[in-house]
Amino acid sequence: MRVWRRMTRRGRRRAVQLLMALCVVALLPATWTHAASAGRLRDTADAPASDVAVVFGAGLWKGRPTPYLARRLEAAAELYRTGKVKAVLVTGDNSRVEYDEPNAMRAYLTRQGVPDHRIVSDYAGFDTWDSCARARRIFDVRRAVLVTQGFHIHRAVALCEAAGIDAYGVGVDDVHDATWYYGGVREVFAAGKAVVDAVLRPDPHFLGPKEQGVTTILAHS
Repeated sequence: MRVWRRMTRRGRRRAVQLLMALCVVALLPATWTHAASAGRLRDTADAPASDVAVVFGAGLWKGRPTPYLARRLEAAAELYRTGKVKAVLVTGDNSRVEYDEPNAMRAYLTRQGVPDHRIVSDYAGFDTWDSCARARRIFDVRRAVLVTQGFHIHRAVALCEAAGIDAYGVGVDDVHDATWYYGGVREVFAAGKAVVDAVLRPDPHFLGPKEQGVTTILAHS
C-alpha cells in the first residue's frame, strides 16, 4: 500500500493497465479451449453415435473411484446402454503398483452393466494430452465421445481434436462444491499447457506399441 500511495497518478494508471493486460493474456488459453470445443458439447441423450467413449481418470479413494470419477463412469455406462458407443476406453494413472485408476474404472463400469470385453484400459493416461495422444496413436481411436466434468470438457475436446480425433464431449454435471470450483480455477492454468501441447504435439510420457483392443471390439460389433 505504501508503494501505491507513492506512485504518481500516471504510474497508477500504467500499473492498472499492466495488470489488466496480464489478466487478458492469462485468459487467452482458456478462451482457445472454449473456442476449439464450440459446437461439440452434448449431453448423454443427444451425444452422436461415435463407437468409442473415452473416460478420463479423476482419482481414487481407498482404491475406488472418487465421486467425480464415478459420475463420469455412470455417464459412459449410459452411453453404452443406449447404443451410442460400442467400446469404452478408460484412461488413467497406473504409474505405481498401488495406484491403478484404469482397473478401478473397469470394475466400476462392469458393476454398471458394461460387459468387461467392451472395456479397454489405457494405463498411461498421465494427463489429458497423454490420454488424447495415446487414444489416437496407440488405440487408433478416430472418433469418440469424451466423458469428464463440465469444467474439464473444453480442454479435453480441444486436445483430442489437436491429437487427430473427431471428438465430442459430454460434460458431466456435478455438485458445485469446493472441488468443482477448484477444478474451474485449475483449468485456467492448465489451459496454458494445453496450448503448448496442441502446438508442439509432444510424444506422451509413455508411448509403447500399438494395442488392438478398441479395433478388435469394433470389428466384431
